[in-house]
Amino acid sequence: MEVSMLCPRVSLLILILSLCSPYKFIQSPMDFGPLNLLPTTTTASSDFGRIFFHSPAAVLKPESSRDISLLLSFLSGSSLSKVTVAARGAGHSIHGQAQALDGIVVEMCSLPAEIEFYKGGEAEISYADVSGGVMWIDLLEQSLKLGLAPRSWTDYLYLTVGGTLSNAGISGQTFKHGPQISNVLQLEVVTGEVHPRFSVTCCFTGQGEIVTCSPSKDADLFNAVLGGLGQFGIITRARILLQEAPQKVKWVRAFYDDFSTFTKDQELLVSMPDLVDYVEGFIVLNEQSLHSSSIAFPANVDFNPDFGTKNRPNIYYCIEFAVHDYQHKNANVERVVEVISRQMRHMVSQLYSVEVSYFDFLNRVRMEEMSLRSIGLWEVHHPWLNMFVPKAGINDFRDLLMDNVSPDSFEGLILIYPLLRDKWDTNTSAVLPDSGSTDRVMYVVGILRSANPEGGCSHHCLQELLRRHRRIADSAGAQLGAKQYLAHHPTPSGWHQHFGRRWERFAERKTRFDPLRILGPGQGIFPRSDDSAAYGS
Repeated sequence: MEVSMLCPRVSLLILILSLCSPYKFIQSPMDFGPLNLLPTTTTASSDFGRIFFHSPAAVLKPESSRDISLLLSFLSGSSLSKVTVAARGAGHSIHGQAQALDGIVVEMCSLPAEIEFYKGGEAEISYADVSGGVMWIDLLEQSLKLGLAPRSWTDYLYLTVGGTLSNAGISGQTFKHGPQISNVLQLEVVTGEVHPRFSVTCCFTGQGEIVTCSPSKDADLFNAVLGGLGQFGIITRARILLQEAPQKVKWVRAFYDDFSTFTKDQELLVSMPDLVDYVEGFIVLNEQSLHSSSIAFPANVDFNPDFGTKNRPNIYYCIEFAVHDYQHKNANVERVVEVISRQMRHMVSQLYSVEVSYFDFLNRVRMEEMSLRSIGLWEVHHPWLNMFVPKAGINDFRDLLMDNVSPDSFEGLILIYPLLRDKWDTNTSAVLPDSGSTDRVMYVVGILRSANPEGGCSHHCLQELLRRHRRIADSAGAQLGAKQYLAHHPTPSGWHQHFGRRWERFAERKTRFDPLRILGPGQGIFPRSDDSAAYGS
């Protein structure tokens, strides 16, 4: 071993011993050679959900993949260590998934924000090599300068590349191009895999390997990490597939008063990928949900529905779809929208359209965020629930949802739109509902609820909302075969049921790539005996 590596390795061993001690004494930044280890911060122990607050013992702000490798090397190689590690991107998780109680949180945004582009010729692909800590908004801004953009997105762009790829990454383009994990060509991953070896300066070391993997090289690791919930390795770099970016987008919304008609029209739209580039939808429960969903839509919407009464509410639905406008191709986008809309059965005179720039369309949620921040409603509790629902069960799920939601007082947004199964690679770790029929279509439903303590939602109120969501998730899973997306299960048995027949493969991957269960403790999938209670709820 090189002498230059000895000091930081010894220092890190001291850190491990200190973290394993019942007396936590990291009170100030510590010098561990090349590692920038700091005491815990408020940011490292919180997230967007504001439901769990688990403080780590230390925070690593890596300056390279090697820093993460060095950390995992010692943790995986030390029989004394019980320290866990969680990679944290933008902190947009809901249930503490990126937290590490008494462990180490790796702040991925500290990695250099490197983006390198390859623009292929007419018959070649284009791609971007991106640091795992880069946010999608930054990739969008840089790629547009070359007339390019990723194909698949999330609705909110202020998330890290590594963070969304560890889940799936979905939005209205998913029906056409698949989730973000279906648009990755290559990854650089630091694993917790143990490779014992002897050396002159130390009797035993382990190694946090830095592995470049792809569908043709170390494919098992590549597939495991995509949608792997941070259980098998930390994504430090990704090669993202790019396409030509349109200059403009024709953004269309149509309103409905019948759920069956609403879903049939959505399924019609996703059956036309040659014409339609984006499809989503949402439930309009009350004036608040109508207003909040209209903040980013820059058109005069003359929709003034009768929401009924508390005991007899009237529920409405909105489809939104988009058509890309590549202006140099001289395509008649207005004509395309007309052809599509003639086949739809929305409420009379309730179709609206507007032309916006491609950037503004993709960044539309940012405007909603700024509006909520201005009135103090962004940094509140977010007891969100996202579900993948089989097509055959979507009507029953709607009824289950309405049984557990009060339309007149609901604060937030309920998204609902179709996805296509064959756009997902079943070799990845992402979990979809079992396909009991030949239906290509399934639905994603996102109950994006806000709970403001200053607005009257106390701790008891928050817990009641969480119980309702748990009731929805459990009932939908048992009766309809639905699966959680961005899942949270309070017990290991819940996770076993979540993965179903895929559990053995997932557990085998954990044994292979993170045998000491160092990574991703906040998910609660593979709890150690001393932290199993902390991550439940």
